[in-house]
Amino acid sequence: MRSDNITKGIERAPNRSLLYALGLTEEELSRPLVGVVSSYNEIVPGHMNLDKIEEAVKAGVRTNGGIPIMIPAIAVCDGIAMGHNGMKYSLVTRDLIADSTEAMVMAHQFDGLVMIPNCDKNVPGLLMAAARLNIPTLFCSGGPMLAGTLENGTRTCLSHMFEAVGAYHAGTMDENDVMEYVENACPSCGSCSGMYTANSMNCLTEAIGMALEGNGTIPAPFSARLRLAKKTGMKIMELIEKDIKPRDIMTESAFHNAETVDMALGCSTNTMLHLPAIAHEAGVTLNLDMVNEISAKTPNLCHLAPAGDTFMEDLDRAGGVSAVMKELTKKGLLDTSVLTVSGQTLEKRLENARNKNEELIRPLEHPYSQTGGIAVLKGNLAKDGCVVKQSAVSKKMMKHEGPARVFNSEEEAIKVIYAGGIKAGDVVVIRYEGPKGGPGMREMLNPTSAICGMGLDDSVALITDGRFSGATRGASIGHVSPEAAAGGTIALVEEGDLISIDITNYRIELMVSDEELQRRRDTFQYPEAKENTGYLARYAKLVSSADKGAILTV
Repeated sequence: MRSDNITKGIERAPNRSLLYALGLTEEELSRPLVGVVSSYNEIVPGHMNLDKIEEAVKAGVRTNGGIPIMIPAIAVCDGIAMGHNGMKYSLVTRDLIADSTEAMVMAHQFDGLVMIPNCDKNVPGLLMAAARLNIPTLFCSGGPMLAGTLENGTRTCLSHMFEAVGAYHAGTMDENDVMEYVENACPSCGSCSGMYTANSMNCLTEAIGMALEGNGTIPAPFSARLRLAKKTGMKIMELIEKDIKPRDIMTESAFHNAETVDMALGCSTNTMLHLPAIAHEAGVTLNLDMVNEISAKTPNLCHLAPAGDTFMEDLDRAGGVSAVMKELTKKGLLDTSVLTVSGQTLEKRLENARNKNEELIRPLEHPYSQTGGIAVLKGNLAKDGCVVKQSAVSKKMMKHEGPARVFNSEEEAIKVIYAGGIKAGDVVVIRYEGPKGGPGMREMLNPTSAICGMGLDDSVALITDGRFSGATRGASIGHVSPEAAAGGTIALVEEGDLISIDITNYRIELMVSDEELQRRRDTFQYPEAKENTGYLARYAKLVSSADKGAILTV
């Protein structure tokens, strides 16, 4: 066992003395040591229940003869961080989580790991760590939040909460209306109730084979989540015994399966940052060029919030991720020969999966659309690509041409939007918010929600080198690469320039001649860095572009 490096032999007697200081016995030190990487904290609603998940996992590990030992992982709540400088510290934590987990696991020589994440960046961060460390590992997330209910019986969620602020500024809601959303939008612990980034990544963790069935959808408050945690603790002992490692599971085929499920579910655009970064750690190359190929043959089967009015608890009742995957196998859209943490192939694991609600999980012959939930656009405005959640775009906005309204920060844009300065037909451009330029690639949920809340989602597009929350809907196009801070064309856009968007044909163009663009490029001056000290400054120097997954280069 790996733990022999700290528990066996006279040379390791000093190590054992420190393990004895923990209260561990000689008998316990003869058994596999399982690191339980818990993201529990008291500031993130999606993590406030993870202490209970942690204890259930530990019970499962002990049941099958292992010794569970908790180690911590950090996590940021994107909703609380939204709309201020704290959002710069969201994406950057993904790599901090991966690095710090690597350090703890290598220093203490665990035999296996159970990762307990739940929210946006610590799910991919821990998946990156799992692929990098490559020791037997299983995931058990905290589960999704229940949907809220307003006084009139309407179900609601966090994306409606943000849009309510836009409605307030448009004069269609008063302060009491907004307060009703405040009190009801987020009614329980768990990751926010729609198909936002956290739930997207939890579902894809299941789809890629690194979690047991139900991980993506069983609601956080349900006792079934505790039973799943116990089963996860038991199962890790089997993976340790059989020496089944993450890279045995996270193969190229498994990543393509995850991308296919992504398209069918209508996941967050942030998956286009995280899947390539996780794959990179597993020695697999994913690039944006593959996305449209997979989307072209993968129907969109689900319209959960923000694209529709159903929620994660509804998907769970309908059969969960397994039911979606079972639908996809009917036309051979998944490689079912891949191994999963169940110890079985995907084909075997899906044998008993069943679609219990064909309105919520559409059958292949009756999808919401024939193409997947995400599209990658290219053109002179985004030579290396940009990303849009096309399943959440109004049909009216699949093609759009309008004048650019140019802003060099989220704060500049939101002031003008709230003041009513954006009109139907406009294309809002928010730049210098990319991985390097932000730094940290903030989510633009406040501007997009304001636009939707003001009733402009059918007539206004937003383009940014930043990114979007999974709660964003409308013609919101992010991850523009190269970003403005790297001299990308988005830095050259001027107020009033016409921008043409054609999501159907995957094109985005700045309607300015090559000669004029070259003239602007010749006089372009790189702006000063926004951060000169601390982690953000170091991050800005090392981070790659969004189309490469915003990974840190060595």
